[in-house]
Amino acid sequence: MGQRYESQPYEVLQSMDDLEIRYYPPAMMAKTNANTGNPFSTLFRYISGSNQNREKIEMTTPVYMYPEDGTSAMEFVLPKKYMEKDAPAPSESNVEIYQSEPGYFAAVSYGGYSNASKVKIHTDRLMGEIQKHKLKAISNPVVLSYDSPYKVMNRRNEILVEISYATTE
Repeated sequence: MGQRYESQPYEVLQSMDDLEIRYYPPAMMAKTNANTGNPFSTLFRYISGSNQNREKIEMTTPVYMYPEDGTSAMEFVLPKKYMEKDAPAPSESNVEIYQSEPGYFAAVSYGGYSNASKVKIHTDRLMGEIQKHKLKAISNPVVLSYDSPYKVMNRRNEILVEISYATTE
């Protein structure tokens, strides 16, 4: 039986070799960093009801992971219903709820379990593709993970970087 989680929507605007150019609309996000312990556990407590409403929030994909100020940060995408109604306020001060800005991103995918060396390999691959296609990166790379740690086969990971992208409409 496959995992069925709501996934953050995006539109693929262009595919170039190994690279996808995507448009991401705004989404509600829950964010924390590793200064205060295990980021996954902190966010999992928030969606499990450790919030002002004691509301359980469904898990979604992907999970965002990235280095920030010498530590690592993690973000969960909140279900899209929270774009219309307020997400519950966190009980813990190290969880921030915010709406992401819409943007254009370049992405490469890779399988298996992610680790630091795979992240480096695929970040280098992404940055090489961005350079090859004369695109301009305007953010640091982010690692996206779509699968539970218990899923073994057909794992999906991505490296994403925001780019300066002009649409011709």
